[in-house]
Amino acid sequence: MPIKVIAREFTGDATGLRQRSQRIVTGLIDLKFTHAVGVPDNATRLVYELLESSRSIQVVPVCREGEAWAIASGLWLGGRQPVVIIQNTGFLESGDALRGTAFEMHVPLVALMDYRGHHTLDKEDGDSAAHFFEPTLRAWQLPYHFLADGQEADTLGQALDQTRRLERPVAVLMT
Repeated sequence: MPIKVIAREFTGDATGLRQRSQRIVTGLIDLKFTHAVGVPDNATRLVYELLESSRSIQVVPVCREGEAWAIASGLWLGGRQPVVIIQNTGFLESGDALRGTAFEMHVPLVALMDYRGHHTLDKEDGDSAAHFFEPTLRAWQLPYHFLADGQEADTLGQALDQTRRLERPVAVLMT
């Protein structure tokens, strides 16, 4: 069943976002991910739509981000290679589910996370989700990489290699 996302009005570079989303999906397909588990947001909506139309990776929508960690961990136990796709606010909400499943079970998961509010970090009254995000990643000792335009497949591949070496989740941040 296709995912229908009700999104706020997008005011950024729609063409650039579509191209970047396509590079992300191509990278995920090339790296042989089998499932994408998560909750779409404005920035990842196109990734999910492209995944749905590609049929190479099964999309598993969840109601809350905490479910994504548990479902992805179960898929990994079943021999699959899932990617978790969520927003930073969802990561902040789902910490105990991450700890109780992927961390405790030593599951090598790549998590593609939209860094909501990144552009407001230098502002005193910026998005509080952005201000708490990286300190929380560090507190959880969750390694992370920034996704650079044109380097999507390489960055996802590096994260996948790292997560296998560490036997734990690794985040890839979309700004």
